[in-house]
Amino acid sequence: MKTDINLEIGRKIKSYRKIKNMTLEELSKKIYKSTSTISKYENGQIKIDVESLYLIAQAFDININNLLYIEDEYILDKGKDFLPAFFHDTAKFYTYFYDGRIKKVVKSKLNIISKINKNTYKVLMYMNYEDVKYYQICENTYTGIIEHYDAKSNILLTNRDTPMEKASIQILASYLDEETKWGLWTGFSSRPMMPVSFKMLFSKRELKVNKDLEEHLKISREDIRFLKLYNMLSTI
Repeated sequence: MKTDINLEIGRKIKSYRKIKNMTLEELSKKIYKSTSTISKYENGQIKIDVESLYLIAQAFDININNLLYIEDEYILDKGKDFLPAFFHDTAKFYTYFYDGRIKKVVKSKLNIISKINKNTYKVLMYMNYEDVKYYQICENTYTGIIEHYDAKSNILLTNRDTPMEKASIQILASYLDEETKWGLWTGFSSRPMMPVSFKMLFSKRELKVNKDLEEHLKISREDIRFLKLYNMLSTI
């Protein structure tokens, strides 16, 4: 079934407007369009022009890419691409970590967008979304690359809205064909402002967030044992 792009973009506009606690009238004044026109944008009844889309993104204080409809399934060429087994079957991954500050599991989605060279690919990560159907509506968006090597894969990310925030994720033994893999995120927290590292679980399919997953993501006694042994936070 062909995707109705106008409807998908309209849904995103409406979702962001509600997140920003903005009425149709308030958005109308910011982009110099009537409320009826904005309503038609949100319902996918009329096609939105590029200039208006930029004005809406500015009104919401977001990147315009967050409003675009993007096919998130990059077609991998297994014959030419250097791909560890874990990354063979899909170009989209679901990631999870437990945030002790808010005491909840944070869901993210990593999309492999395009190939740069033999072992390097462009990626986008959407962190902390509520609805997986509209995962681009999220707290933080990261751009970056993933590099594949024989023993591990590296993901290097930059926060699109706060470029000073850099992060790296190391995934060990990605040559093993498994449904999930552990990664170690090393980066920066703004709440409070400090360097952080935490375990991040990567999955080829969406996982149900429940108590079992939450406990799986928390730092375990074994993690603490290795921390004391090596004086380093590590994951295998």
